[in-house]
Amino acid sequence: MRYGILSRGYLIIHTLVFGAIAILFITALANWGALNLRAGRDAGLREQAFQIAEAGIEYYRWHLAHAPTDYQDGTGIAGPYEHDYYDVGGNVTGTFTLTITPPPVGSTVVIVVSKGTVSSNPSISRSIEAKFAIPSIAKYAFLAKSKMRFGEGTEVFGPIHSNDGIHFDGLAHNLITSFKYSYDDPDHSGADEYGVHTHLSPTDPIPPTSPQGTPPVRTDVFESGRQVGVPAVDWDGFTQDLAQIKTDAQANGHYHAGSGSLGYTIVLKTNDTYDLYKVTGLTPAPSGCSDTQDQDGWGTWSIGTQTLVNNFSFPANGLIFLEDNVWVEGTIDSARLTIAAGRFPESPSTNAHITVNKDIRYTNYDGSDVLALIAQGNFNVGMVSDTDLSIDAALVAKNGRVGRYYYPAPYWFWNRCSPYHSRSTISLFGMIASKERYGFAYTDDNGYMTRNIVYDGNLLYSPPPSFPLTSDHYETISWREL
Repeated sequence: MRYGILSRGYLIIHTLVFGAIAILFITALANWGALNLRAGRDAGLREQAFQIAEAGIEYYRWHLAHAPTDYQDGTGIAGPYEHDYYDVGGNVTGTFTLTITPPPVGSTVVIVVSKGTVSSNPSISRSIEAKFAIPSIAKYAFLAKSKMRFGEGTEVFGPIHSNDGIHFDGLAHNLITSFKYSYDDPDHSGADEYGVHTHLSPTDPIPPTSPQGTPPVRTDVFESGRQVGVPAVDWDGFTQDLAQIKTDAQANGHYHAGSGSLGYTIVLKTNDTYDLYKVTGLTPAPSGCSDTQDQDGWGTWSIGTQTLVNNFSFPANGLIFLEDNVWVEGTIDSARLTIAAGRFPESPSTNAHITVNKDIRYTNYDGSDVLALIAQGNFNVGMVSDTDLSIDAALVAKNGRVGRYYYPAPYWFWNRCSPYHSRSTISLFGMIASKERYGFAYTDDNGYMTRNIVYDGNLLYSPPPSFPLTSDHYETISWREL
């Protein structure tokens, strides 16, 4: 009897233990199932929140297309800005909240953060950040309205475009394009050649007149290829901005009227100031040094004497306009500036020029240092220039050319322009836009023997203040979920 009672007791204990375990498993399975159901439901809601956030980004991209300078969602007040989101039936299923960061001075980059939330569970949300920007003319390392020639010894990092033709005998690391399919190269006689061509052996074949063919592949010269017959750049459209720069400089920047002398010198400093000098005398040309090529505006373009006007802090809007010729040199540190020279009303006989004979340098090469030099006429490198010259800037010659005049070499007993006729190396970091033919060297060892041109990609969407843009349309340059 006692054994049977004990057996029944053990059975009860085992039943209770295994029953408890079973209940735990069943409860766990039930919770797991409920959790999966909830996770599945939440995953659907999270996807819905993502689509709502994406709708917010698309909405503001549309808004900027119609109001390119409105960064307050049409309200005129600071955000964030909340919008209801409707399904196809017209029911509110959620909201997107927009946080908009307008572009800093000199930039076109607008940052839009859209947070999507579903109505059925406001605790679930997802956020997307998109950056929109209008590209500037600095999408090119070189841009020209007329013919261009790049001789041997030229190495270019960045795209090149001409509305005419390009003769290129250097090394191009990026795409080179021309508006013309073929043209008559003025540097030699003979038949028309491709809009982008080279005379490095083997010489390009003569392009067919019909049907128009594709230039041969020459990766030894054009590492990323070349294209002819592409759309032209509206040169006159983007160069109309000079008068507006003057107006904006008079309003919130620095405006300097005519010097009453030969022009001004600006010496840029790393403490966000510049010294302004009045140029009172130019370096005379040596005996026998003269304009043997009949170049318009020829001279030494080198400073002989000058007097200090004052020291100025960089203006808040980064615009400095001078109604006179300007010489520029120095170094900037975490600054964004545009220096423009022009005389109004415009006339070819009074166009103002910008000259650089000494280094212009950035302290930082991450986009925080940006400089534009916009000349109404020519951008010059003068006769008495550094034999090794570095220029960190975007260079624009609105009605003239970017380059250096021809300074004749010694001939027989004439010393001519020696020793300034031949310089060693010019290094450019930025971009060049030149209406007339660009050039810092000639075919007879005159000018800078080595030309290194490096494209500053930071200029594309974060150009200098009031720098010309290619259009008024925003492009999406980045998109990510936060």
